[in-house]
Amino acid sequence: MKILKNPYYGIYFGDKFYKKLKKKKKSIKIILVDSLTKKYCLHYFLYKTDFFKKKKIIKISSGEKKKNIETCQIIWKKLIKMNADRNSLFLNLGGGVITDMGAFACSVFKRGINFINIPTTLLSMIDASIGGKTGINFFSLKNEIGLFNFPKQIIIDNNLLKTLSFPEMKSGLSEIIKYGLISDINLWNFLKKSIFFKKKIKYDNNIIYQSIKIKNSIIDKDPIEKGLRKILNFGHTIGHAIESYFIFNLKKKISHGHSIAIGMICESWISYKMNMIKKKEFKEIYNVLSKIYSKIEIYNKDIEKIIYFIKHDKKNENKKIKFSLIKKLGYCLSNIEVDNELIKNSIKNSKIINLI
Repeated sequence: MKILKNPYYGIYFGDKFYKKLKKKKKSIKIILVDSLTKKYCLHYFLYKTDFFKKKKIIKISSGEKKKNIETCQIIWKKLIKMNADRNSLFLNLGGGVITDMGAFACSVFKRGINFINIPTTLLSMIDASIGGKTGINFFSLKNEIGLFNFPKQIIIDNNLLKTLSFPEMKSGLSEIIKYGLISDINLWNFLKKSIFFKKKIKYDNNIIYQSIKIKNSIIDKDPIEKGLRKILNFGHTIGHAIESYFIFNLKKKISHGHSIAIGMICESWISYKMNMIKKKEFKEIYNVLSKIYSKIEIYNKDIEKIIYFIKHDKKNENKKIKFSLIKKLGYCLSNIEVDNELIKNSIKNSKIINLI
């Protein structure tokens, strides 16, 4: 069992830490779940703690398309009917959609009620639930509305990963790869060797702890993304745009992790073309990611739609598109201006996108 702390909250690793939920008396205890976590995770959580024996459940539909203001209105209406107040305790039990949106809904309801995150997916454990970013999608733009607000506690229980499919685990792996590329060359080399030699990666508390430790240390230095924290967005500028393009234009699903993997390849190509990394380093990144994530098809005529999403990325300043890019394997820089043509060419030359 391990604990990570920062000035805002504690991150507790292991199912023994459910007892940490017994600290304070609360007027109402509320658990937010979606249809999947209610089916696969809720009974396990309630078995582990009696602190939520007297609880109220809010269930919403699952999926990125439901991460919007309309779903928040459903949550707020139910909170009002439950007579929730500022002394209530709200628990987000789920993946990235639940922890992002549940935290946002709590942060603005009655100007803020306390919440706890218990992530149930690998992606949420090592990324979405950590760091105090809350948000919803708006006007087809991912996480366009939100604010920084930190949970009171986060409990990481890798027993919950037993409920996940292989594609869901792959989705989380891309963020672990990102941590290696931006901050930890040893982690990158470990993952690279495991993937090339087809060794099974153990998603135990060690690799999850190591990933969260990297993110936590960055957030500790820059909690509201004024500088250093921006490097965590490597792969996300193009990746989020591709994810949004699929969801809101093609009406198809592509996992967050898959889109971020493609984004990392495209943005590594930009790093290479801007003489930040060598060609062999770009090839190394491409070879690793292309072994895990399949190619996607995008209509050539729709590249401008992807650029539209990129232009609304939250890192941009003064109408200039800013990227976080790899300077060398294990080291990343932020606030790098990239022009439209280079972005378009990265999509065309990534080798993991088929233009049709």
